[in-house]
Amino acid sequence: MPNYVFVIDTNKQPLNPIPPKKARRLLDKGKAAVFRMYPFTIILKTAIDNPIVSPCQIKIDPGSKTTGFALVQNNQIIWGMELEHRGGKIKKKLESRKAVRHRRRNRHTRYRKPRFFNRKRSEGWLPPSLEHRVSTIETWVKRLTKFCPVNEIWVERVKFDTQKMQNPEINGIQYQQGELAGYEVREYLLEKWGRECTYCGKQSVPLQIEHIHPKSFGGSNRVNNLCLACEKCNQRKGNKPIEEFLKKKPSLLQKIKTKAKQPLKDAAAVNATRNKLVKVLQNIKFVVTGTGAQTKYNRTRLGLPKEHAY
Repeated sequence: MPNYVFVIDTNKQPLNPIPPKKARRLLDKGKAAVFRMYPFTIILKTAIDNPIVSPCQIKIDPGSKTTGFALVQNNQIIWGMELEHRGGKIKKKLESRKAVRHRRRNRHTRYRKPRFFNRKRSEGWLPPSLEHRVSTIETWVKRLTKFCPVNEIWVERVKFDTQKMQNPEINGIQYQQGELAGYEVREYLLEKWGRECTYCGKQSVPLQIEHIHPKSFGGSNRVNNLCLACEKCNQRKGNKPIEEFLKKKPSLLQKIKTKAKQPLKDAAAVNATRNKLVKVLQNIKFVVTGTGAQTKYNRTRLGLPKEHAY
């Protein structure tokens, strides 16, 4: 489905988005001009008094690396996009700057004295790499509300239960009081391992949860010891140590070991920004929140691919 074109009149009043074909006709007849390339917006050369507009909803699926946007009008998706965040690059640049300053101070050359160590951070402070995610989403929401008659913002307010991911069997006193989210270990593994068999790379087949280090040899249920495997690979591996199973594929063995130890940074990033994002968006329009479980249910029911915009 192609994205609709945003339309504003000569007074920059947002009107109903129109299909690309209709926008092309207005441009060809000289009744409108291109106002902005992305999101593609045209401006009419006349003013529209008391326009009849249908309200739209901005629906947002925040992610650590990618955030999906969709505009819905009369229960129909008219525009969508995926926004890639620069959080990783920002973090690397800050670490590089920190290293340069550290080396400069250790040279004992003429330099300013260190500031006090008792400085306090303001309430709601986030690291620059995370603050960037919130600011970028806020910028795009404000941009869309300028070109489209938006009355509501819907945002997926998911909370990753990182403790449950690391130890699925934790319960009772061991599990500290907190808010449980409906994001299960299996769904996390599907995200982490790319929805394919870890050993043979098959996709679109039933996948089973597999212990990298077998439980019979002391392997745990922690998420860094779990992966996904098709039935054939799972049976072939059995209770063999992964080093024995992949002794003829050293590159794949190293890749799996490296990926298994990856920390839950993405989940932590989403958890840290979820409340501030809703708070910021509430200053723009009325906000409705949803859960990851609702998103997954609708995506499965409608047979849609796994993309943030959907």
